[in-house]
This record gives sequence, structure tokens and C-alpha cells, in this order.
Amino acid sequence: MKRILFSMIALVLTIAAGAQTLNVKVGSVTYLFPASQTGEMTYADGSTVTIMGKTFSLADITAMTVDNTKVTDGAIAVTYNGSSASVTVAGNIAQYVTPTVSGAHVSIAQSDDLAEEITYTLSGTSSDGEFYMSGSYKATIELNGLTLTNATPVYSGAAVHIQNGKRIKVKIVTGTTNTLSDASTGSQKGCLYIKGHAEFAQKGTLNVVGNVKHGIKTGEYFTIKNATINVTSAVGDGINCAEYFLMESGTINISGTQDDGIQCDLDGDASTGETTDHEDEDSGNVYIEGGTINITVTANAAKGIKGEGDMKISGGDITVKTTGGGVWDSDKVKTKASACLGADGNMTISGGTLSLTSTGAGGKGINVDGTFTAMGGTVVVKTSGNAVVASSSGTLSICTSSQQLERYDSDYKSSPKGIKVDGAITISDNAIISVTTTGTGGEGIESKTSIDITGGQLTVNASDDAINASYNDDTKSLSNAGDLTISGGYVYARSTGNDGIDANGNVYIKGGLVYAIGTTTPEVAIDANSEEQKKLYVTGGTIIAIGGLENGAQLTQACYQASSWSKNTWYAMTVGSETFVFKTPSSGGNTFVVSGASKPTLKSGVTVGSGTSIFDGVGYIDATYTGGSSVDLTSYTGGGGWPGGGPGGGGPGGW
Repeated sequence: MKRILFSMIALVLTIAAGAQTLNVKVGSVTYLFPASQTGEMTYADGSTVTIMGKTFSLADITAMTVDNTKVTDGAIAVTYNGSSASVTVAGNIAQYVTPTVSGAHVSIAQSDDLAEEITYTLSGTSSDGEFYMSGSYKATIELNGLTLTNATPVYSGAAVHIQNGKRIKVKIVTGTTNTLSDASTGSQKGCLYIKGHAEFAQKGTLNVVGNVKHGIKTGEYFTIKNATINVTSAVGDGINCAEYFLMESGTINISGTQDDGIQCDLDGDASTGETTDHEDEDSGNVYIEGGTINITVTANAAKGIKGEGDMKISGGDITVKTTGGGVWDSDKVKTKASACLGADGNMTISGGTLSLTSTGAGGKGINVDGTFTAMGGTVVVKTSGNAVVASSSGTLSICTSSQQLERYDSDYKSSPKGIKVDGAITISDNAIISVTTTGTGGEGIESKTSIDITGGQLTVNASDDAINASYNDDTKSLSNAGDLTISGGYVYARSTGNDGIDANGNVYIKGGLVYAIGTTTPEVAIDANSEEQKKLYVTGGTIIAIGGLENGAQLTQACYQASSWSKNTWYAMTVGSETFVFKTPSSGGNTFVVSGASKPTLKSGVTVGSGTSIFDGVGYIDATYTGGSSVDLTSYTGGGGWPGGGPGGGGPGGW
């Protein structure tokens, strides 16, 4: 024992003389005590030594050395090396942490007395290891080239498990690639689990595989800035969080999930000690302000991005594809289907570029229980699945007949829709929306309440109603019939099997440029619910209606019916000082109605001059020609540029 004491005295003298670092090694854990902080070391009872408040049993110390190691206060490093892991702990926090290492499985418990943030840096590789941390003070986790698979759980089935309900910064170190995979058995909520708030940052890459449930699970909010996260497979959601989800920048790629891509819940999970009462907090909401999102989900009734609260998109490049079909929800006694974006609250889009594709039965591009507001951004929605219906016993089948679909109550069917909203729809300002639906029952845009279009550019091609203001309850009560109002913007609405524009309430056209195409009688281009004494009111705007208007329309602005029209032909229309050209469809109703503030001049024009708005054969406003000379449209087919050169169009927003 005297030999140990003399050795320690020699170490103390060495430290004092050289202002170096004392390394105290206990198994796989090394504590680093800088000379400038060490002070007096207490040796007691011949069995313990206390250094900077950390008491060691001499029997547990495997080595004590002095060197020039630089120590960063508040830092813990965990390095994985195959079947083992080593841990280094800065001396100033040594007394507040208890590390335990079993092979490559590492657990660190923070004391409740800790009053400063610790940064944990994880690096190295192990095919059978994990990192588990518990505590009650915020922390930072740095992933610095970590490849970690948890094959045989010791502390948790997760690869990284932070059982800490405070704010956790997850720094994915710039330039590094990190890969996590959890155990194939266990009760873990995610491969990467954080009980509290998670803030992902820096410009590294994180790859995640969730073998039991979610890829990444946080008990409270999830934010990301700059980092790249790839969830390549998950039994549950790719990313699941409570409170709110916020993306400022960075990249998220999600595929191979058996549930939603991104899910934001109102509440946490009481079984894991997460907060379950967020009523006074920003709860269930999804905010996307920038960055890039690519999500593909294949599960039946899965959502690409789902918020149990509101969803607000103001920027970013978002691509979501769903391929799954419908399911029968026996608890709610209804048929459910997939959606690219879903919000139980309200949805607002003011910026960004969205590409939403749903190919499964009954699938939807956007599904909102509350209101939907679009005032900016570009949204392109495509659905191609047929309707899915359920028998009284809940047996599902695909419906390919519109007539058969009408026989089912609303809860027993799910029709494909581009944008489905239970509340009001408002489209204004610079919003650009293009919707295409091709399957049975495929409506383009539907509100159960009302639709108000005051600006923007709206293009809808649908197999059922292109734009529809319906009823907000199953009784189809007249008092709940939705109105549709257009007072500005550019609207193209074409149905190949029903009305172009339809409302179960009144339709008000007060302004804007409206091009509506319905199918043959009894359907029309613009339809109000005349059977229930509702009307179409035209008081302004410029209208082209192929298929005609609802009988009994009230017109303070004259409409003029053409005696005949030629299919697939360019027409030039002048209303006052404004001229625009449009191409007629190859199919549609036989009645051709035009309307303007002054009597329109209509001719089969093949030349246009500067300032002319162009509708092409696909149906959107392709461009406004601003050249100095006339353009011959005879050979112009739309969407592929201008004949003889000039400004290109080519899609929604190609002005």
C-alpha cells in the first residue's frame, strides 16, 4: 500500500512540475484531470483517492499516468472498436457521471447535481454495441464517423438511446457519414431514441435502420438544420416526434418504412416517461421552411408527412410518393387510404416546391381535416389509383365503376383526390397549383365547406369533378352546402367524366380568367346546385366554358354561346383590350360559352402578339408571350417551347 502512496506522490509532483494531465484509468474508462484544476487529491483509509470530487477505489484503478493530453472541459468521448469501446471523461465533470462499459455497450448516467452541458462525441465502429445516456440536464451528442449496430442489447435495443427529457443537440459532424442500426428484438421506440427535444445540426450524414419500430423517435420536438438524414428502412415511421417538427434546411430521405414517412403526434408516450400533455405548447404541428425532403412510403393508408396538428410550408423542395392502398378501420368504422401530406388541423402553403404523387387505391395528394390556404409556392399533385370500397363486414375491393361507387356511403369508400379538405379552401396571391387525377372517383380539388379563389394559378385535370365545393356532413343538408367563389387568378378546370367546376351551394364568378371544361350532358362546365335552388352568379371575370353553364344562372355580365366549335383547335379571344388564346380539348360538352366585361371577339386565331396569355392543350397557362412580333400557333403543341424560338413555357409557373 505504501508503494501505491509513494507512486501517487511522485505523480502529483510530476503534474505540478510539468502542468500536465493526470490520466486515471478504470477498466475501459479514462478520466482526464488537468494540472491547473486538480488541486489537492485526498487519499483516505488506504483504499480510496478523491480527485476533483471524484472518488476512486484504488482496487478499481488499472493505471495512472501523466502526459500532455489536452483536456476539453465538459467533454466525454466514446470510441467503438469492434467488440469493445473506450470512454474518456474530462475531469471537471468526472464526479457527475457514472460510465458503465460492457464490451461495446456503453451506459452513462448523469447525476442530478450536474449543472453544465456535457458534449458526448461518438466515433468508431461496432457490429454489436450501443450508447445509452440518462440524466436531467441538457446535452450535446456529436456523431463523428460512427457506425453502430446493436446486435445483443444490454441497456436498450436502440443503437443510441438518450433517456433524458431535456434539449439534446445532435451534431452530425460536417463531412462525416454515420450509420445506426438497432436490435431486431426489444421494446425500443426507435433506432435513435431521444426522450426530450432533439435538434439535429451540422453538415454530416446520418443513415438509420429501424428494425423494431421507428427509425428516429423523439419524445418532444424535432428540428433539423443543414444535416442529411437517410432512413433506409423502418418497421414503423421513418421519423416520429411529439410536440412539433421543424425543418429549416438540410436533407431528409425516407424509404422502406412500414408506416408513415414523418409523423408528428400531439402527445408523447407515457410508457417511456415522455410528456403527454402538450395542450399549452406548439403541439402536433409540422413546419417546413427550407431544405430538401424525399419520401416514398408503400404501406397501406400510410402518409408521407402527417401532423396531428397544423402543417405550414413556407419553403423547401418536397417530393413525396405513396403507393399503398386502403385499409378498413374497424374502430372508426370507415375506409382509410394513403396521402402524401396529411394534417388533422389546418394546412398553409406560402412557398416551396412540392411534387406529390399517389398511385395506390383511394390515395390523395393532400388530405386536411381543417382549412387549406395556399398563397405561394408551386404544388404539383398526381393521383392514379381507383377508388377503394368496403362491404358491411369491412372487406375491401377496388371500384372501377363511377356508377357503382355512388352506391356506397362515404365512410365505406375512399376516392382518390388531389386535394381533399374538410374545411374551407382559400387560394390567393402567387400560389401555383397543378392537380391531375385519373382513377375512378378521382376528384381534383374538394372542400366540404367552401372554396375561395382570389389569385394565383390553378390547373386541374380530373376524371370526376375537377373543382368541387361539397357538403360538410353526410346528411347533405342544404344548410351545409359549400359555395365556390372566384374573384381573381387563373383557373383551368377540366373533367373527363363530370363537371369542370361544381358546387353544392352557389357559384360566384366575380373576376379572374376561368377556363372550365365538363363532359357531355347532363354534366356542364360550371355547375351550381340548381336542384336545391342554388345558382351560378356571374358578375365579372373572363370565362370560357366548354360544356355550358348551369341552367338558371344569374348573369349581370353577358355570356355568349358559340354555335359550334372545333375540337383540338387554337382560338384567339379578345375582351376589351385583353387578348388571350386557348386550345380546345379533344373531348367535352357540345356547348361553348364565352363571357367577358365587354362582348368577346372569338376567332380561330393562329397568330398572337405581345402580352398574350397562352393556354396550351394540357390545360395550364403555359406562358404570356412578350415578344415583339406575332407568333404563328399553327404548329405549337404546348409545353415544349415556342415555335420559331422565343420564351419557353413548359409547365405550371412558366410565365
